[in-house]
Amino acid sequence: MHRDKGGAYTSIAMTSASIDSTVPRRSVDRVAVEARAASFTKRSIKTESKLRGLLLAMSMIDLTTLEGKDSPEKVRSICRKAIRPCEQDEAVLGFRVPPVAAVCVYPSLVPVAREALAGSGVKVASVATGFPSGQYPLGLRVEDTRQAVDMGADEIDMVINRGAFLSGRLDVVAEEIREVKAACGPAHLKVILETGELETYDNVRLASDVAIAAGADFIKTSTGKVQPAATMPVTLVMLEAVRDRYLRTGKIVGVKPAGGIRTAKQALQYLVMVHETLGHVPGVEGSPWMTPTWFRFGASALANDILRQVFKLATGRYMAGHDFSEA
Repeated sequence: MHRDKGGAYTSIAMTSASIDSTVPRRSVDRVAVEARAASFTKRSIKTESKLRGLLLAMSMIDLTTLEGKDSPEKVRSICRKAIRPCEQDEAVLGFRVPPVAAVCVYPSLVPVAREALAGSGVKVASVATGFPSGQYPLGLRVEDTRQAVDMGADEIDMVINRGAFLSGRLDVVAEEIREVKAACGPAHLKVILETGELETYDNVRLASDVAIAAGADFIKTSTGKVQPAATMPVTLVMLEAVRDRYLRTGKIVGVKPAGGIRTAKQALQYLVMVHETLGHVPGVEGSPWMTPTWFRFGASALANDILRQVFKLATGRYMAGHDFSEA
């Protein structure tokens, strides 16, 4: 994709091999993947491990606001929450709850988030590329990405063109991901599959493989605008795609389930699944996926439930929901 002298975008012919020749079709056993995913919900986690898991889950959250009524004031409020999820933590718990991983906003609000998060270590993410439909002309999506990065985004959350994918135009999907990845420069690219519209586990696996082959740094389940959003079986299929890619190439790719994860209990179940799927990959020291660098939760409502559970473990009593800020 480039601009001609008149400023219009024209397509560059693909120089790489067709994605159809490089990405194998894999059949996913629906019964097996659902049974395996369900098994992770039955693990018993002891108190000390539960506390560590909850604090780890907090550090993996991408706090998000993607509404038409978003304002600079709302984004600044969310950024304060991101840096310090609970202001009374040290007084009551004796330790500080870690900050979240990132704050995700529309491109126009990236400068506000960048300023509010300066020096905190919390990343700025932005949903460029025609979110949530992914149906805008590619030139606009590429320029949207470039502008968001120029304004300070550390991460770009891109949604794929599901129409192209479901009609079998995999090369179109792959080339669009490559173009956006190139426009990201130093920023990480999280590719949203919108799994609720992909219809089958086979399609989730294929979309995962296509996105990874095209250069995604992360694969993400959902925009949060379509139901069903994140589910454990879908996320397991994506984790297995990431594992298989690493075993073939040594490339680490992150995973982000987003939408519908609201409770601390659910978050711990997802972490169990990540640990048992990617925690002992041959050739990897430790587990990169058990860190916010390579695993995220797109679940803003999750933060306060984690806080309630952390306070319960530390004090023996639950805090009320209104004891914690909403943003």
